[in-house]
Amino acid sequence: MADLKRLYRELVSLEIELWNGIEARLRAEHDLPLTSFEVLHLLLRHPGPRIQDIAEEFSITVGGTSKVVDRLEAAGLCARRANPHDRRSSIVELTPEGRELVSGAVKVFEEELELRIGSVIPEHSVRELSEVLGTLRAAGRALDAESKAAGQPPVPGMRTAKQPGRPAS
Repeated sequence: MADLKRLYRELVSLEIELWNGIEARLRAEHDLPLTSFEVLHLLLRHPGPRIQDIAEEFSITVGGTSKVVDRLEAAGLCARRANPHDRRSSIVELTPEGRELVSGAVKVFEEELELRIGSVIPEHSVRELSEVLGTLRAAGRALDAESKAAGQPPVPGMRTAKQPGRPAS
């Protein structure tokens, strides 16, 4: 049987170590926390999202997302404007200062990814691992949605369909 507890520990530890290492360099070179970088980087790649869109992208709450955007807006790195398609929400955009900062920070981010991942495992392994992690995330989101729709927290062993990658019980 696969050692799922070890896999869990390795994934969580890797995420923490990557986060801490990348954040340390972003703070040192750009005075930018990784959380802020992630939001600014999203705004650079996908201009004009709503707070809800940002929250969904990072699997965090709308309230938490709003607080991050508030801090970035107060620092002059992004701005909210009325959503022309929905008056109940606003669109978040980079300011010129935010664009300049995140453009420089992206270089640091990419260098750290290369140093910490790309120089350690071959490109085909990066692709395979990305696919596997994407599959795990999709399955987890589906399980959470299924539980939410049923109005119940997830209960181990209650799935009726065979889970991808696992033998049916």
